[in-house]
Amino acid sequence: MSTVTVTAADGGSFSAYVAKPSATPTAAVVVIQEIFGVNQVMRDLTDAYAAQGYLAICPDLFWRIEPGIDITDKTEAEWQKAFDLFGKFDVDLGVKDLIATLDHVRGMDGCNGKAGSVGYCLGGKLAYLMATRSDADANVSFYGVGLDELIGEADRISRPYLCHVAEKDGFVPPEAQAQFVPVLEANSKATVHVYAGQDHAFARVGGQHYDKASADLANRRTTEFFRTHLA
Repeated sequence: MSTVTVTAADGGSFSAYVAKPSATPTAAVVVIQEIFGVNQVMRDLTDAYAAQGYLAICPDLFWRIEPGIDITDKTEAEWQKAFDLFGKFDVDLGVKDLIATLDHVRGMDGCNGKAGSVGYCLGGKLAYLMATRSDADANVSFYGVGLDELIGEADRISRPYLCHVAEKDGFVPPEAQAQFVPVLEANSKATVHVYAGQDHAFARVGGQHYDKASADLANRRTTEFFRTHLA
């Protein structure tokens, strides 16, 4: 495990946490952060994708606001900080930084040129936009927020996309889900799974809404999806 520096398309640079698999060359996975920065949860996820055999990289997407954010979901102050960062975050620039990360990891020693993305919460939204705006080979969203506002881009999805939706997501109400779930289900490149009774971040280990059975199912589906499309 280490960090690398990625050059942004519009100048400047940002750090990214990297976890390498035991054997290379292999495909890469860009792991996209929640609103808490590149914290222990994200580093553990990045390590887990490396353990599955991928060159995994998790970029610091808040670098334009405040580099090095590493907070948790355990205190009210941290939640307030996270929502403040979320409010200041420029989604379009974030996607460009992810595309820069994708290009960077494809050029790293040990990458065979194939690369996908997987994101959680804010990262789930960004993974959807990687499916619509980038040439990533496969993309996965875990309980992405705001997809209803971006569903007009769905016809741009040209590579396999997997979307995990929490039925009782407090940040993605039923009326929002009704806007994007049917559109994605009608797209031949997209697969949608709705997890009955689950709330936002049901796959965040140690989180308030963590549900092991649903998390294990979503993770298993993600593993199979990447094995199919990044092999």
